[in-house]
Amino acid sequence: MSLFDWFANRRKSVPNSQERPEREIADGLWNKCEACDALSYTKDLRANQMVCLECGHHIRVYSDQRIEQLIDPNTWMPINEGLHATDPLKFRDRKKYSDRLREFQEKTGHLDAVETGTGKLENLPVALGVMEFQFIGGSMGSVVGEKLTRLIEHATRERLPAIVVCASGGARMQEGMLSLMQMAKISGALERHREARLLYIPILTHPTTGGVTASFAMLGDIIIAEPKATVAFTGGRVIEQTLREKLPENYQTSEYSFAHGFVDSIVPRTQLKKTLAQLIRLHQPQPFLVKPEFPALDAGESHHAVPAPTHAFKLSP
Repeated sequence: MSLFDWFANRRKSVPNSQERPEREIADGLWNKCEACDALSYTKDLRANQMVCLECGHHIRVYSDQRIEQLIDPNTWMPINEGLHATDPLKFRDRKKYSDRLREFQEKTGHLDAVETGTGKLENLPVALGVMEFQFIGGSMGSVVGEKLTRLIEHATRERLPAIVVCASGGARMQEGMLSLMQMAKISGALERHREARLLYIPILTHPTTGGVTASFAMLGDIIIAEPKATVAFTGGRVIEQTLREKLPENYQTSEYSFAHGFVDSIVPRTQLKKTLAQLIRLHQPQPFLVKPEFPALDAGESHHAVPAPTHAFKLSP
């Protein structure tokens, strides 16, 4: 056998490396930034509060992650977690509203679009509400309004600073006027909180729009926004069609709102907890001469300024 034949036979006996199965990468091990396409190790990304290590893009996070980022471990105490929506208007679009609610409850593991509770932020007691965008776009219905109202009333009774992380497409159309009533209801609770000389901080994240922007998102003593978050009331296309003018490129961003005085500060997520702690320490409540009295709540009751239609929500058993 010639040397050439020997090498040819040896090459045939060695498996072709191209035919080897590619090594599988576990799902969720890497994350691709939607802004700069950089690949980041998910563990490192989570350690950086889900902010891209290359370009600083703030990747959307949901309510459970927000609570974990802001509240000290083992201090979170949810309140009114059994409150869920009904279908008072028997609304139907492509599907029944009741079916849509059930679908998102199963998908997200939440009963509605906000989580509320108390906890400690750098050992400072706070009342915190976090909107859940993956539940029907964080839309504000009767349950969102009721839970935030009760949270703020609880903060007023206990003399706690209130913080609400906003992420919403606006009022929930499936509940019609009942959803719009929540704007006045939450605003009334915030006014009593303000009269008690207590601190309220809304945090505007991507996106904060519609009736949320038109009410409690813009009623803070100090309004904070995340970088490059969409902050708006009406969609840009609707405004352009109405005014027949081209809007600026950065219109309806947190930077534009900050430049025009609608937002007090733009704070990166990695600095948010520290910033909130500093603000709370600087605004410790002053002694209140007459502590506001609120009778104890029974199930299904609330002390809001606008009467709540009790048929719009109920407590789970």
